[in-house]
Amino acid sequence: MASSSTLLAHSCIHHVFPSFHGEDVRKNFLSHIVKEFKSKGIDLFIDNNIERSKSIGPELIEAIRGSRIAIVFLSKNYASSTWCLNELVEIIKVWSNSDITFL
Repeated sequence: MASSSTLLAHSCIHHVFPSFHGEDVRKNFLSHIVKEFKSKGIDLFIDNNIERSKSIGPELIEAIRGSRIAIVFLSKNYASSTWCLNELVEIIKVWSNSDITFL
């Protein structure tokens, strides 16, 4: 039987799922990260076209579950966003049910 980390690697939709507070980092810091990652062939999930609400929808849950790693960009307003905190909860759920180690 394959380990859950092996299964995660085989079902990878994106290399990286970045969790961030848009107003804090989208147009400055994150744009530089995206540019650098793309230049290295690293695919990031970016939520530009997802309608905002209090809870995260199935598209985001699928993106989190289908990414090899998640990077959480903690910023001034990250914890004040229900959306960001729900993403973080989902990231922790996925990783706590796998062989992946938090660094």
